[in-house]
Amino acid sequence: MQSEAILTPTTAHRIKSIIGGSLGNLVEWYDWYVYTAFSLYFSAAFFPKSSELVQLLNTSGIFAIGFLMRPIGGWVMGTYADRNGRKTALTLSVMLMSVGSLLIAVTPGYKQIGIAAPIILLLARIIQGLSVGGEYGTSATYLSEMATKKHRGFYSSFQYVTLIAGQLIALGVLVLLQRAFLTEEQLHAWGWRIPFAIGAVLAVTVMYLRRSLQESVTIEKDEKARSSRGTLKALAEHPKAVLTVFGLTLGGTVAFYTFTTYMQKFLVITSGFSKAGATLISTLTLIVFMLLQPVFGLLSDKIGRKPLLIGFGICGSLATVPILTMLGHTKDVWVAFALIMCALIIVSGYTSINAVVKAELFPANVRALGVGFPYGVAVSIFGGTAEPLALSFKSAGHQEWFYWYVTGCILVSLIIYATMKDTRKYSKIEGE
Repeated sequence: MQSEAILTPTTAHRIKSIIGGSLGNLVEWYDWYVYTAFSLYFSAAFFPKSSELVQLLNTSGIFAIGFLMRPIGGWVMGTYADRNGRKTALTLSVMLMSVGSLLIAVTPGYKQIGIAAPIILLLARIIQGLSVGGEYGTSATYLSEMATKKHRGFYSSFQYVTLIAGQLIALGVLVLLQRAFLTEEQLHAWGWRIPFAIGAVLAVTVMYLRRSLQESVTIEKDEKARSSRGTLKALAEHPKAVLTVFGLTLGGTVAFYTFTTYMQKFLVITSGFSKAGATLISTLTLIVFMLLQPVFGLLSDKIGRKPLLIGFGICGSLATVPILTMLGHTKDVWVAFALIMCALIIVSGYTSINAVVKAELFPANVRALGVGFPYGVAVSIFGGTAEPLALSFKSAGHQEWFYWYVTGCILVSLIIYATMKDTRKYSKIEGE
């Protein structure tokens, strides 16, 4: 069995690296989620005039195609991280994200350049899909390796803290523009470009920040030794771990995207809230959801990872249909907030610890690839298609079918949770 070869940083370096890695993760996910947060405003700019639902379907379709690039990003960047180090891979991923955001910010609309507009939008999302696909596996690996053994669940939970914070900041920028600076007409006309420009600038800043991070593993200088790291052949030696990552991600990613990114649109087109009202509700729920992640991560360090995953699986299977049904019929802001929060508390059993669970399944030589690639495949198939599928069911007049689809996905993952070992006790990450 290959040596772990993990470096032992000082406490100061450990904290600095976790903060630096987390901030980079925040900017990456801000850039990724700005797309869905502002799609209500820019969808008309990139597609010919049609109904709002059709334009949203087109925009969501490109969002899903971006997801299809995530397993490729997880494969390419995971291999690069396992061979060349986590730090260099993290720096490269944020550079790609900056390029994608800048493309969206400066591309003229359909009226100006015709079909070239949605083609460039698609290209930008492909680049961002590669970036975020590589970011997830590499940052999950990096944070898990930099954390202490006793607090690995707590520290690695900050990956989702920053992931949610990125989504939250995207919504916060939208709320700020809606309520303080721009009119509805200005947002539709050109204001939606502002957050993409902000994301491009922030990504460049973080790219330089990540260059100063401490590496978490020792990478062999010998080219032959390095070439054996992070290969699909080496990953194939861990089939059970690969299938576990895919299975435990399946239900979690569908639930996460249903109750976070899709909720803003659900509240508008199903519950009947205004765009501003839906954005405010989504923002408030995400704030609480973000704060819950370290709490659940800390709990996993005390009682184990498996009880939290099983709790999510059971509660998610039982509560999803009732929550979405009631949410679709409420017009009360606080009732909607309470219902979404119930769902997000349940989902926290997955989101807070899924990164560390996946990292603990693999040895160091294939960890970034092992976390990123099967996760990317599962997210591209199930996470990226959640919103387009929900909108398609809505368009066909059978929205309730989507509720049962989410439930079924969670139920499949519950079977995986119930049969897997608790990775807190059987972790393949060495070190203290």
